[in-house]
Amino acid sequence: MPRSHRVAVLGGGSFGTVIANLVAVNGHRVALWGRNAERVAQINARHENTDYLPGYRLDGRLRATTSLADAVTDTDTVFVAVPSASFRQIVRDVAPLVASHTCLVSLTKGIEPGGFSLMSEILRAEAPGNPRAVLSGPNLASEIAAGHVTGSVVASDSDALNTALHDLLHSERFLVYASQDMFGVELGGALKNVYAILAGLGAALSFGENTVGMLLTRALAEMSQFAVQLGANPLTFLGLAGVGDLFVTCSSPLSRNYRIGYAVGKGQSLEAVLADMDQVAEGINTLALLKAEADRRAVHMPLVNGLFGILYEQRPVSEIFSDMMSSEQARDVEFAVGDLRAAHRARRED
Repeated sequence: MPRSHRVAVLGGGSFGTVIANLVAVNGHRVALWGRNAERVAQINARHENTDYLPGYRLDGRLRATTSLADAVTDTDTVFVAVPSASFRQIVRDVAPLVASHTCLVSLTKGIEPGGFSLMSEILRAEAPGNPRAVLSGPNLASEIAAGHVTGSVVASDSDALNTALHDLLHSERFLVYASQDMFGVELGGALKNVYAILAGLGAALSFGENTVGMLLTRALAEMSQFAVQLGANPLTFLGLAGVGDLFVTCSSPLSRNYRIGYAVGKGQSLEAVLADMDQVAEGINTLALLKAEADRRAVHMPLVNGLFGILYEQRPVSEIFSDMMSSEQARDVEFAVGDLRAAHRARRED
């Protein structure tokens, strides 16, 4: 008989809720932690998160709680689905409450403000004795809730851990694939949010299909080029966590980051757009951090530079796109087969 797991999901937003429910439907007991007491009570009473996923029925094996200790006690797997700004503090609070064998899995597609720490690095720093992994991919929560077939990637440095997480989450409609490239998988999830803002901006300005195709492929080139500087495998960006997530996020109004770009392209101020949002759009924070880190590492990222100019320097869109296109490098594919040896030698700087 398959083993029953005890799981906690920290974060009661849309993605945390669907992941918690997927695990519960697979036959495991799940505690969903959130700060909002009213929402927690509603989930327990109605088996529905009406704030984020109205109409999505939650399995009876899922219970919600506002107590972090209650959620994580005696668990073997903890998924962390909180915004990047609060990720470190939550993990720091959780670390003394869980056993050393408890696996901590990041669901957060972002970069910590105030530096350039990835979520896997925060897990390593704050809970060094615990196994850790990341989950990413083209995973719009509302579509998972609607039952659309979805693929996701779990990444850790352990095949056994990847297999265990696969078995925990995998179903006929949520397909889980494995990777050992944690940096590549989570960088794909974080960086694509920046380009989704650009895609939304382009949609608002009625860019042609040729322009959209160019922007998406150049975005993929920029992402992979930057990620290799941090030690990621460029081939990761050909998979679900790279081109798959980039394509979905850059083409769907369901993406919060896409909606930001679209609203700005229609003339709204960035401040007004963010004030109207009820969930965090990680791309805004990531854009500023990525620009600073790319400049520090001297990585050529004209799309990032251009978007930063639009959002933070009030430069006109027409001028920025002219600058971006004229500053493009002549080389199309960043990593040919012969380049991969050098890519694998790249290591993340301290």
